[in-house]
Amino acid sequence: MKKCLLPLIPIFALASASRGAETANAPGRDGISMPSDYKNFRVVGVSQRSDDQSLRVILGNDIAVEAARAGRTNPWPNGAILAKLVWKQKQSAQFPAATVPDAFSSAAFMIKDDLKFAATAGWGWGEWVGLQQKPYDKPGFAQECVACHSSVKDQDWVFTRPGQLP
Repeated sequence: MKKCLLPLIPIFALASASRGAETANAPGRDGISMPSDYKNFRVVGVSQRSDDQSLRVILGNDIAVEAARAGRTNPWPNGAILAKLVWKQKQSAQFPAATVPDAFSSAAFMIKDDLKFAATAGWGWGEWVGLQQKPYDKPGFAQECVACHSSVKDQDWVFTRPGQLP
């Protein structure tokens, strides 16, 4: 059993991502809506992508956090919700060795429900773009997500591995 994770920081500490999200509850193509309480989720992981120069904070609802703390993430339990907040990255002007968030890019969500989302690997998928949180509703969006995440299907389709603490 894993004992520790990254510090579980309330989302209000990441206030720059919250502007405009209150009105962006339009459902995506597969019917999920932005979880209204995602700003109260806690951190379960972080990542940086060199291909698009972005920083990501991965948050979880209580079900996801409890599963991560107990090492029960393969599979994640039904009801788990993961949120990925994405910022473009830049070099810090005050500390050039540091990479820091720049413009907010998107908020993406995965909602685990094996029955409801059986056609999309047991997950509902949704993404809202920019500070205006405009729904990304490209036709075939959920299948696009599944295709990208297929490389981690042996990890229940989730790239994020919760970080351990001492």
